[in-house]
Amino acid sequence: MPAPSRPFTARHVQLSRAALAAVAAIMITFSPDHSAAIGLAVFGGFAIVTALILGLAAGLVYPSGRRWPAVLLAAVTLIAGMASSVPAWRSDVLFFVVLITWAALTGLIELLAGIRLRGTEGARDAMTVGVLGLLLAVLLLLVPAGFVQEYTIEGAGTFALTGIIVGVGMFGGYAAIVAVFLGIAGLTPAPKTSATQTDAEADRLADHGGHA
Repeated sequence: MPAPSRPFTARHVQLSRAALAAVAAIMITFSPDHSAAIGLAVFGGFAIVTALILGLAAGLVYPSGRRWPAVLLAAVTLIAGMASSVPAWRSDVLFFVVLITWAALTGLIELLAGIRLRGTEGARDAMTVGVLGLLLAVLLLLVPAGFVQEYTIEGAGTFALTGIIVGVGMFGGYAAIVAVFLGIAGLTPAPKTSATQTDAEADRLADHGGHA
């Protein structure tokens, strides 16, 4: 007998995450200020709402054997979002510490989850997003502390490109890529057999204690 349809599915999780990433990317792209305060404010809102979606997904979407990635991702992302949402704490150092830690941890969780649950619906998407997170962490680590590069635009004046501007821009670029990728993944029709394979894999994991 076919399983009853759910009002909130893995596809909805992907599309919700894509929408939040798109909003973050747009806010950073169209903001003339790429300071730590703006970067952390945007990231904080993005992270907290993303964590809430992942928390709901852990209880409403995934079976017992597949809940651990969503739970871990929600916890790490919520902590990062809360740390970013305290105005008095916002600084260049906090931006890089929070973003690098968050990107590395969530990237690793998603990559390992995709590998662990390979063959099920969404496993490849998780691996891809995980790799993107790890790449963001590496790129942010490569930004030199105190980096400042002055440049002149004829007729406009002299400007300075700083490490925090580069870092906030990298997060915006990451968010844009994730938004497009998860949006496409969420709108792509699943293979007819994917739901059955997912349920079978979840049952196998539950039977063998495959949970966090």
